[in-house]
Amino acid sequence: MDDKKTKELMAKCESMKNNPALMKECKVMLDTMAEENVKMEDDPNQDYTNMAQNISSEDVPKVLDMALKIAKSGKIDDPKIKIAAERLIRTLEPL
Repeated sequence: MDDKKTKELMAKCESMKNNPALMKECKVMLDTMAEENVKMEDDPNQDYTNMAQNISSEDVPKVLDMALKIAKSGKIDDPKIKIAAERLIRTLEPL
């Protein structure tokens, strides 16, 4: 995904961070990350279960950023995580 597309998605995310469908996909991704015990390089000590349980609209852009990193990453190859990240990204694409 190019930088222009990433910026567009982040802008949409910021303007729609209260959207229930978007919040639901963020929660699904965080729950999946907790289940699969995924660690992000830039935040290896993050508790995704806690983040999912207490998700707020302010967390949505951060979760999208993680999803974009996962989608681009060659290091994370767990299909459940990739699918959850791609679903979150696709939630924003048609909006």
